[in-house]
Amino acid sequence: MSLELSACTDGELAALTLAGRQAAFAEIMRRHKGPVYRLIRAHIGDAEEALDLTQECFAAAFQNLRKYDGDRPLAAWLARVAINKSRDWLRRRRIRQILSFASSLPPETIEGERDEAPGADTVTFDRAELARLSRAVSELPATLKETLLLRTVEGLSEAETAAALGISGKAVEMRLRRARAKLSKIFDFA
Repeated sequence: MSLELSACTDGELAALTLAGRQAAFAEIMRRHKGPVYRLIRAHIGDAEEALDLTQECFAAAFQNLRKYDGDRPLAAWLARVAINKSRDWLRRRRIRQILSFASSLPPETIEGERDEAPGADTVTFDRAELARLSRAVSELPATLKETLLLRTVEGLSEAETAAALGISGKAVEMRLRRARAKLSKIFDFA
């Protein structure tokens, strides 16, 4: 008897994984790798590092799958894992930058690598605006950035976003409003 994994819910796939069916976790990864990657990439701003962190996220999810409540949305739980991995990466990067500065490397070198301007192939207005928006989002405080990314980019519901961030639905609304207000100020005056 063969079970069609694509027809299973996320909760069922988690239970099957815990029961030893590795193919069930492969299905979880197939379903959620795109949104997890996009969330991490938007959070840290580095496409190559986001690939590595996406793998780390799924490795951590596999190891901690017993902590997942099958009655709740898996997307929100994975988003929480992805945000934690992103925060850890950003902390490590800051420490590396501090150490580099202490080793007499000019800070402009570090900043120059991270904030590279769009290349010649991105000369259209739309691409320049998208790059500008990306930079503005990446400069938002973490609490606002995470809420904005989960709600608007990943399309999680207010309840799923609240669950992923461990906050109330009202806090999600407030953070989303503040993030949009900050971005509108940047784009109104620039």
